[in-house]
Amino acid sequence: MSALGAFLAGLVFGVGLILSGMTDPGKVIGFLDIAGNWDPSLAFVMGGAVLIGFFAFRLAGQRARGFLGGAMELPRRRDIDARLVGGSIVFGVGWGLAGFCPGPALVSFGSGQDKAVVFVAAMLAGMLVYTIAERTRRASAAT
Repeated sequence: MSALGAFLAGLVFGVGLILSGMTDPGKVIGFLDIAGNWDPSLAFVMGGAVLIGFFAFRLAGQRARGFLGGAMELPRRRDIDARLVGGSIVFGVGWGLAGFCPGPALVSFGSGQDKAVVFVAAMLAGMLVYTIAERTRRASAAT
């Protein structure tokens, strides 16, 4: 993908996150609070994303190259293992506690939100810990 194409895709994604309310941790936590004062508005955002994603992935599966010329690389694994479940749990707990997931956090970070700065720093630290742990695991498996 060209740099301009990547920039435009990111810009559209970021604007969509802002317009949908996904960059507002209060709104996200209100959506996740199904036992309290539940705000169902983000369900429409997620439903729209799933619907668009369903058709986009079906179309992408029929193509060898992307619309901007890059190779089409779709995930091939479909199994559910302990690492996937564990990662999903960590993601969900982090989302529920902070009200951010990575995409909206980066958009909010760009706008200077204090909570997003802390979240992005913690996210980068987690990525570093994962990278070190994965290298250690692979080195142990190789010997």
